[in-house]
Amino acid sequence: MLILLTNDDGIYAPGLAAMERELEKLGDVYVVAPATEQSGVGHSITYLSPLIANELFQSQQRRGWAVEGSPADSVKIGIHEFCPRMPDLVVSGINGGLNAGINVLYSGTVAAAIEGAFFGLTSVAVSLEFNPQAQFDKAAAIARSTIEQILAKRREPQLYNLNIPTAALSQVKPEVRVVPMGLWRGSGDQYEKRIDPRGRSYFWALSDPVEHQGEHETDLSALKKGFVTLTPLDFDLTKQTVLAEMESWQFDLKQDVAKARSKLPRSAWR
Repeated sequence: MLILLTNDDGIYAPGLAAMERELEKLGDVYVVAPATEQSGVGHSITYLSPLIANELFQSQQRRGWAVEGSPADSVKIGIHEFCPRMPDLVVSGINGGLNAGINVLYSGTVAAAIEGAFFGLTSVAVSLEFNPQAQFDKAAAIARSTIEQILAKRREPQLYNLNIPTAALSQVKPEVRVVPMGLWRGSGDQYEKRIDPRGRSYFWALSDPVEHQGEHETDLSALKKGFVTLTPLDFDLTKQTVLAEMESWQFDLKQDVAKARSKLPRSAWR
């Protein structure tokens, strides 16, 4: 099995190294990751400037490729340029901090996995609850075991988001809950206003998603209970129910277009 491994914390992140060691039990691992931390960049890509990638070595053995770009860049160039063939699996992580709820939409970790899914590959984003003394080795073992079971249970390519709370690391047998992504925004997004030494105001973004106490369990509520969460994701943003309704809509723009055209100088007409 050929595995492409990336992250958004940078190629020197301990979570990446821990995940690499575990994934080597499943196959050949190719590391292609951002040269520096790219947390919160979402699915940005580099196309207005050169994309630089440097091959790194450790004890005369190739460590991987450090890409001066985003996590999505790393997956794209990794597949096109550095992997000897199309990977069988893309893994992004381990991220230092959970990527659950609406934070999935901001996450560079998840975006890298989505990029892998664009190629029709099974792709897994892996995140661990933030802790200054994070036990990435234990989290990587949980992630590897979960990924191995995913591959055994489902042969068709699929995009997954895997989150591991700190509480699960101390459990003899952590439990995985398959849950939907929480959508409740709550009052998690806040800004703390501060004053710099020159008397100028600036703001520090604080983000702490608040779980809505609804009837159905989500990744946010399950993580609070200490469960490992697994969520199947999709990158198709089309709302199919509304699309079906809109197919019967009729639009007539001729009059408005004619009015707008009449206001343009004749030299602008085509």
